[in-house]
Amino acid sequence: MPRTIDPAPVTADDLQSAVRLAVTTLRDAPPSAWDRNAGSLEWDCWETVEHLSDDLFAYAAQLGPQVPPLDGEVPFVWKSRRPGGPANVIHADRAGGPEGLLQVLEASGALLVAMVRTTAPTVRSYHGFGVSDPEGFAAMGVVETLVHTHDLAEGLGLAFCAPDDLCARVLARLFPDAPDSADRWSTLLWATGRTELPGRPRLTTWRWYGAPGPR
Repeated sequence: MPRTIDPAPVTADDLQSAVRLAVTTLRDAPPSAWDRNAGSLEWDCWETVEHLSDDLFAYAAQLGPQVPPLDGEVPFVWKSRRPGGPANVIHADRAGGPEGLLQVLEASGALLVAMVRTTAPTVRSYHGFGVSDPEGFAAMGVVETLVHTHDLAEGLGLAFCAPDDLCARVLARLFPDAPDSADRWSTLLWATGRTELPGRPRLTTWRWYGAPGPR
């Protein structure tokens, strides 16, 4: 399928839509399924939602200081609850059950949505894949949300497919060299090491490019 790059920026509305789609999908999970592994990840599904929530929180935090850092992360203490588990600031109280876990995800997503809406587009802040702007952090949040919801859907036995137009925008923003031979959702999964494409093996290492550029 020929690729048509959507030149529109990734927005706070895009991020909000991605988080809402994730939460709506995950609400259909069987209550007993949350201790299964999330797709090919080494984390269980509960831990993966905590990790995703933590990503969204951390991106919001990077935009929060009056003078955001350009050379490192805001120094929260990230801790793992078990050897091999994700190192997070955000951990959900298991007493709240899956519904509470999804509230944590919604709340963390809302923090990033709010920061993207209210932060001047000229602001820059550190990320390990390159200093980025509010649109870049929104795009990173969308990618994290979509691909981890894919992981979770595999582990929880749910169907999930991300909107092609949204995938096109985040690919154009973060993966400018992604191939144009397949639909945008499949290409995003390939670009993040989750599947293969015809003639292109599954990636064992990958990254995105968050630096803002001219439009």
